[in-house]
Amino acid sequence: MNLLRAASTVSLLTLLSRVTGLVRDQLIAAHFGAGALTDAFNVAFRIPNLFRRLFAEGAFSQAFVPLLAATRERDGDAVTRDLVDAVGTVLAWVLLVTCALGVIAAPVLVWLMGSGLERFDAAVVMTRWMFPYIGFMSLVALGAGVLNTWRRFAVPAATPVLLNLSVIAATWWGSPWLERQGIEPIYALAGGVIVGGVLQLAAMLVALARIGMLPRLALAPAGIAAAWHHPGVGRVLRQMAPALLGVSVAQISLLINTQIASHVAVGAVSWLTYADRLMEFPTALLGVALGVVLLPQLSAAQARDDRASFSAMLDWGLRLVVLLAVPCALALLLFPQALVAVLFHYGRFEADDVAMTVRALQGYGVGLLGIVAIKVLAPAFYARQDIRTPVKIAIGVLVATQLLNLVLVPWLGHAGLALSIGLGAWVNAGLLLAGLLRRGAFEPQPGWGRFALQVLAANLALGGVLAWAAGAFDWIGLQSQWALRAGTVALVLGGVAVLYGAVLMLVGMRPRDFLRRA
Repeated sequence: MNLLRAASTVSLLTLLSRVTGLVRDQLIAAHFGAGALTDAFNVAFRIPNLFRRLFAEGAFSQAFVPLLAATRERDGDAVTRDLVDAVGTVLAWVLLVTCALGVIAAPVLVWLMGSGLERFDAAVVMTRWMFPYIGFMSLVALGAGVLNTWRRFAVPAATPVLLNLSVIAATWWGSPWLERQGIEPIYALAGGVIVGGVLQLAAMLVALARIGMLPRLALAPAGIAAAWHHPGVGRVLRQMAPALLGVSVAQISLLINTQIASHVAVGAVSWLTYADRLMEFPTALLGVALGVVLLPQLSAAQARDDRASFSAMLDWGLRLVVLLAVPCALALLLFPQALVAVLFHYGRFEADDVAMTVRALQGYGVGLLGIVAIKVLAPAFYARQDIRTPVKIAIGVLVATQLLNLVLVPWLGHAGLALSIGLGAWVNAGLLLAGLLRRGAFEPQPGWGRFALQVLAANLALGGVLAWAAGAFDWIGLQSQWALRAGTVALVLGGVAVLYGAVLMLVGMRPRDFLRRA
């Protein structure tokens, strides 16, 4: 398997999901602005997303995928199929209970996430509607783990598009219909989220059936008991315990930051949400794509005790991170107003909202390289079935981040929350890298010094053009000329991308340098 081709496939499909996600957020911003009801929706949507990241894409995936890859490598498909059936059965029943409890406890969950919300009541209603989304997405995570292990990366990367299209349809058609019925139109977004979850699960089940790995869920008590006692389920649960603690640390940080933002100002939660959406573009296109492709391959190399291949794949991933994340960080730091204006400055999203979102975006931009690097470094520990080390690091970073909040939030407001996350990411990535080097799991390949100088030269050229373009146009004043503004931003970004590639070629870098097979 060509790792660069696989990562490119995931990245391109992730790009499609992020583009539709941006369209989704643009419509929400234009229809609802950044006010009390938008804050209520964002908090309500963050609650099932928090649990999704906690259990589905977080602790569960970190524990399940390395075991799945190692089982297939050592024992073959038949034994692996039994593992998937047992894990799927246990997961489905646990999710049923979790969703019921989440709907009942919605007021408590909203209070924990955003007690300062002006429309607390609306957030509770939308949380109850959207909480079952965690059930659909956890089963989607199970399917994604299987498909990625079978090297079928396309469907897991593309399914988020279905959620975005559902919310777009709800915003465009559902919210006006509710308004005509005398109901808060923003409630349509909650319905769009649930429909999107159903569609994602349906697409995943079809893809699993095509490779003969559709989980056979036990419904009878005897079958459920047998699934609970499957040795693979026990291993996943034991690995999930430290993984859950580690992911919980990140989600606790998100919860604390959202709680703080809900008290900073009306609109602060939304400003951070829109900035986070922009920051997720490079994070997902680079970090998530590389992590998805590398985790099963690193796990298989670890199962074979192939240390050279393990280290070489990690070195390849880190070089791609540096090559692609640094120019993205410069764009967030030097060109933020143009990016935010062209994407969100329409309808009820005003110039002041642009300015506030820009401040948050620059805070995230400071730590973008660290945030993306974590997506490659942490899977190296998970592949070695060492989840405790990233957990210990995450706990320390949580403490450091909240100490930074004490200093930065009174000074910078909501932007201080974003900056503390960015600085914490650098600490996290640095400690993960040091841990891999100390254990001998990662030995940098020759040529890093020359590579760093090549990247530096290209980024100096790119950064100079971005800094000039940021001040050369009145991005806010071009609101009424949306086509001209969008075209100019596209021209600038396309131009600096070509310039970046040209300078890299001039200093001796070639695409073939990054070709690698697993």
